[in-house]
Amino acid sequence: MIVALIIACEVGFWVLLALGLSVRYLLKWRRTSVVLLLCEPVLELVLFVATAIDLKNGAEPGWEHGLAAIYIGYTVAYGHYTIRWLDGHAAHRLAGAPRPPKPPQYGMARARHEGGLWLRTLLGAAVALALLQGAIWYVGDGDTSSLRSFQWVALRAAGIHGLVALAYLIWPKQPKGGPEPADRFDTSKERAGR
Repeated sequence: MIVALIIACEVGFWVLLALGLSVRYLLKWRRTSVVLLLCEPVLELVLFVATAIDLKNGAEPGWEHGLAAIYIGYTVAYGHYTIRWLDGHAAHRLAGAPRPPKPPQYGMARARHEGGLWLRTLLGAAVALALLQGAIWYVGDGDTSSLRSFQWVALRAAGIHGLVALAYLIWPKQPKGGPEPADRFDTSKERAGR
């Protein structure tokens, strides 16, 4: 039941997002679109309550409960970011707004962008860890090994993403052909030699 609910929440997320953006930009019903987009967090709340009820009714904690916590953590961290990103693209395509800026691709700007994404992943992992720890305490003396294993999944995901973000900081990505030499366009030396 939990897996089906996770799938329903994911499908519901995209359906509400598509409806909200369509109503906003095609029908120009801004208030209705805000209401539809504000229904997004309700999906995660429903999943949280259903998972808690499932555990309360004596269900053996399993991978599906861990997956629900990871999913909720991910949507808390990246849900608003995804909605804002798609809103910018919908405004461009459907309302004639300027094209949203692309994320930076090179140098320290790219490293900062990757660091910001890693902070989102860290937030998602923290939410998942808290939910999983709450479930472990809620279950009590039962077998909680699957919930603990999902805590390690959340920590590993945050750690791996942190290493990727750190790599962009240590070795900033450069355009093909490498960075331009600083004095390539400085003609003052040439003029001084004349």
